[in-house]
Amino acid sequence: MDLSVLGHFPTRRMRRLRQSPALRRLVAETSLAPSHLIWPLFIRPGRKERRAVPAMPGVFQLSVDEAVREATIAYEAGIPAVLLFGIPERKDEKATQAYARSGVVQQAVRTLKRELPDLLVITDVCLCEYTSHGHCGLVQQRSGIVQIANDPTLPLLARTAVSHAEAGADIVAPSDMMDGRVAAIRQALDRAGFENLPILAYAAKYASAYYGPFRLAAESAPKFGDRRSYQMDPANAREALREVALDIAEGADLVMVKPALAYLDILYQVKTLFGVPTVAYAVSAEYSMIKAAAAQGWIDERAVTLESLLAMRRAGADLIITYAAPQVARWLQDDAPTNKH
Repeated sequence: MDLSVLGHFPTRRMRRLRQSPALRRLVAETSLAPSHLIWPLFIRPGRKERRAVPAMPGVFQLSVDEAVREATIAYEAGIPAVLLFGIPERKDEKATQAYARSGVVQQAVRTLKRELPDLLVITDVCLCEYTSHGHCGLVQQRSGIVQIANDPTLPLLARTAVSHAEAGADIVAPSDMMDGRVAAIRQALDRAGFENLPILAYAAKYASAYYGPFRLAAESAPKFGDRRSYQMDPANAREALREVALDIAEGADLVMVKPALAYLDILYQVKTLFGVPTVAYAVSAEYSMIKAAAAQGWIDERAVTLESLLAMRRAGADLIITYAAPQVARWLQDDAPTNKH
């Protein structure tokens, strides 16, 4: 853009359209609405279960019946989709509860789609919540060194995705960061007759310190080591673009950048370069830090939350996964102008 023309206009010209809320709404370049939000839910076994997550005020592990109740409230507030994470009754080295027909996520999907057929149900496809060691893939030892086995993990991820599809999921979202998992899942879904089921790939998922509260909520912290051998190095940006390109080539329909706020540069580049539907994940520590600072009276929770989410939209996010989704939807409804004639 040629900025030389700005020299011909008085400085006050930039302020004329900022004089009232109505003018600011009229010329706003970016919008935030409940329809842009996806709400993550943690599903656990049982009935009438609501276990608070201490590190995430307002977030609960929910039994299926409680999840339906919460999802109904969210859907009526204009939130179009939920993202499900499972907390199984038992864990093992092969994550068998991840792909069990009676698994907690599979039960939740069937119930949600029966009770709320128009609500979009997205399922996280990963093994970390279901493995006894807490890693996202199978573990093997070679020459005394423990490694995450990439290729042997792929069939289990594909099997998990198919089990979610059979339960009625609208979108499956692989978050494991194993190489080649989108292709494996796409092929398995197609073979099972789910060729029209979209894949939302956690395409640029960083090995971030911002996941701590989530791992407490999902009971998925690794029992040894860390996830830096398969999640991305926070130092790398160009690598993220290669990851996204590979996932799109393998069949991803939507792509995700995770975390969101500290990686807005990545989000912007992904949306600009590829132009596919792009999702930002406002992760657990982003949520928890705002909650903690607000509880101390240091910040305005509503203003900071809305500004943070608007920044993600401005950077290119078509959709935002946020634990604050129901609260944000209520705030946006309260802020909506009313035209009475």
